[in-house]
Amino acid sequence: MLRNIFAVIVGFIVGSALNMGLIQLNMQVLFPAPTEMDINDPEQFNAYVATLPTLAFVVVLFAHLGQSFVGGWVAARLGSSRPMLLAMIIGVLTLAGGIMAMMMIQGPGWMIVELPLYLVVAWVAGWLEQKRRSVQRT
Repeated sequence: MLRNIFAVIVGFIVGSALNMGLIQLNMQVLFPAPTEMDINDPEQFNAYVATLPTLAFVVVLFAHLGQSFVGGWVAARLGSSRPMLLAMIIGVLTLAGGIMAMMMIQGPGWMIVELPLYLVVAWVAGWLEQKRRSVQRT
């Protein structure tokens, strides 16, 4: 049980680090935010978001889905049992974060499409680990 809890924590941290890394790449290299912008000011941040091209949101989409998939896979891989469940816990945590972000950030409406995909990619990550384990047993 402790190993599974540890696996979820590590999976969440690894997935979040991937997400934050891609978002930082997006904001600092690909589509730099104004240097005078206060990222903690919702008005300033949403004004910056309104200037971004579609490609910037595609990067965000990959960051979020990457968090769910990679975090889910890490949790499933490190856990002692029930890889699908561990991966889905990461998917649900990512979904909760995505819902909160969408309530605060005024991105394009089509981004809502990513929300159910968090669960899909987490499920795939858990399934891959479960399949790996079953092949390993034979």
